[in-house]
Amino acid sequence: MGKIEWAMWANEQALAAGLIYATGGIVGVAGQFRGWQFAAFGIAAGVFVCLLEYPRSKRGKGTSVERTGQYCFTVCVKAFGPLTRNYYVRAFLHAALCVPGGFMLATVLGCVCLGIASLIYLSAAIHGEHWEPILPRTEPTKRVGDSIKEPPQNPPPRPPPELRRKKADKLETAAYDNPMSVTVNE
Repeated sequence: MGKIEWAMWANEQALAAGLIYATGGIVGVAGQFRGWQFAAFGIAAGVFVCLLEYPRSKRGKGTSVERTGQYCFTVCVKAFGPLTRNYYVRAFLHAALCVPGGFMLATVLGCVCLGIASLIYLSAAIHGEHWEPILPRTEPTKRVGDSIKEPPQNPPPRPPPELRRKKADKLETAAYDNPMSVTVNE
C-alpha cells in the first residue's frame, strides 16, 4: 500500500476552509452582526488562505495535476521561499488565522475547517513533506505521427478474422453470416 500524501489533502481542505471563512465573513459584515470586525478579519483571512492554497504542490509519485491558472499564484507563493514551502509554518499560520473566527457564529464553520486543515498540515510536516511547485514542462512532446507505422484497418472493437467483412466481388458472400436466427416477434 502506498504512502499517504497528507499535504494534498490539507491543500484541498484549506482551500475550501478559506472559501467558507470568507463567505462567513461576508455574511457577518453584511448583516452588521455584533463583533462584525471579526467577520471583516474572516474575509481578509479567507482570501489570504485561498491565494496561498490555490497552487497545488507537486506530488511525490505519479502525475501532478495543476489547477487552471495556477502558474501566476505558484510564482507568488514560490517567491516567499521557506515561509510557504514549510508545512510547519503553514500549520501554525492556519491555526493562528482560525482563532478570531471562533468569536462569531457566521465564521465558526470556516474556523473549524481551517483548524482541521492546520492539523492535516501538521501531519504532513511530521511525515517530512514540503511544498514543491508544479512548473511547466520544458521537454518537447513526442509527435504522434512518428510513432504510428501502420494505422489499424478497422476501428475497435474488431471482430475476429473469420467474421470480418469480405471484399464485395460477390454480393452474396460479402455480407456477414449471422449465427443467430433473426425473427420478427409479432
